[in-house]
Amino acid sequence: MSVLAIDAGTTGVTALVVTPEGRIAARGYQEFAQHFPRPGWVEHAPEEIWQATLEATRAALTSYDASTLRAVGITNQRETVLLWDRETLGSPRRAIVWQDRRTAPICDRLREEGHEARVTELTGLRLDPYFSGTKLTWLRENEAHTWALVEEGRYAVGTVDSYLVARMTRGTWHVTDVSNASRTLLMDLSTGQWSDELCSLFGVPRHALPDLVPNWGEIATTDPASFCGLGLPIAGMAGDQQSALFGQTCFDAGDAKCTYGTGSFILTNTGTSLERSDAGLLSTAAWRSPEGELTYALEGAIFVTGAAVQWLRDGLQIVGSAAETEAIAATVDSSEGVVFVPALTGLGAPHWDPHARGTILGITRGTTRAHLVRATLEAITFEVRDVLTTMPGADSSPLRVDGGASANDLLCRLQADQLGVAVERPEIVETTGLGAAFLAGLGVGVWDSTDDLRETWHLDARFDPTSDADTRAAADASYARWQEGVRRSLAWASG
Repeated sequence: MSVLAIDAGTTGVTALVVTPEGRIAARGYQEFAQHFPRPGWVEHAPEEIWQATLEATRAALTSYDASTLRAVGITNQRETVLLWDRETLGSPRRAIVWQDRRTAPICDRLREEGHEARVTELTGLRLDPYFSGTKLTWLRENEAHTWALVEEGRYAVGTVDSYLVARMTRGTWHVTDVSNASRTLLMDLSTGQWSDELCSLFGVPRHALPDLVPNWGEIATTDPASFCGLGLPIAGMAGDQQSALFGQTCFDAGDAKCTYGTGSFILTNTGTSLERSDAGLLSTAAWRSPEGELTYALEGAIFVTGAAVQWLRDGLQIVGSAAETEAIAATVDSSEGVVFVPALTGLGAPHWDPHARGTILGITRGTTRAHLVRATLEAITFEVRDVLTTMPGADSSPLRVDGGASANDLLCRLQADQLGVAVERPEIVETTGLGAAFLAGLGVGVWDSTDDLRETWHLDARFDPTSDADTRAAADASYARWQEGVRRSLAWASG
């Protein structure tokens, strides 16, 4: 009586089989290509996402009896937009990824026209290329033939979760949930429904958008001929960061987590209260129950953290794998004044500058790859501190961490020292996929309540901040240098 979770991330798809005890019984993973057609543009081929989903699922099921599966849960990279033919399910173009910056001029134009205050009031977001709405505006303004078929109803519009449901069900369902919809700039956050006003502003026909469904319950059913021979209810859906919040069992108002992934995302559950921030945080939907109750969150979205390590590996080729970074960084006691601001796709919270660019400062003849690798790990901790200093109550409670980079003990120790609070890592750090499994399991009765789910969370390691005064002073000094580095990176590409 287990659950299959599909975690469709930014660089690959993971399939997990999760048992009623909350353990991972089987796992499959398949990377897919990243496409960078122009500076600042990031795209994915939808068919490659789908094939990676199939390969990851097959890999997981080679070591597990599929007949015991009760349901499928889906979690996904948010804000990425896709188009597909409702009949053939083929895509007319590549997906525009959340990291893509091409719509910065559209955001500037809408801001100059005075729309940002109203957009923020309705959505809890801001006008930034990160979000889906302006990507669709760009398609409307730049690819008229393709957009005409959207207007005619031939092409569907959606995020990755909607696309995967369409592929899994042979096009029978076109659905999404509030956690994904709330990131599109097209949903009214207070009602949890698509907004005609916002659809009009961004030029998106409402009929092209998916239906909004609860985050758990029997949402759709997979077609065995399409999806690895599996005929299962799709019973849980959530965007990756809300799914990780659920997977960390942060069910109460005030509970917070940080996921270190391609980017890093800090979410605090605010319960049924829609909280707003004046300090660069986003108000967002966390999940909606089958009874219709909305739970909200405050979010700090950092665009590039794990992607910076990926750049060290693939771009500079100074590390062979992400796993090497801990050992390499540990060969030096500090970065020796080197500061790396990984604004490789602009800066998110709390700065929100799409024109910022990556900056490395403080290099000398004595700088080695170890100093740059350590500066990269430090940058991740500084970015998280940037966000948490603006998040109410986050300076006193332990921070629960997850995601691939949370396995790096040095990173966790540096993070605790930067924040001055304990960092807690669970035994299972793949909490994004775990959250999707939890949602699906709730939807079909594998678990009866969130209290049952809390019993599955187990601590792996706790990293307490160093109490030594000199260490604390050094942490504050390095953070001050970081802030100066950020200042120098801002608006670099605006000219």
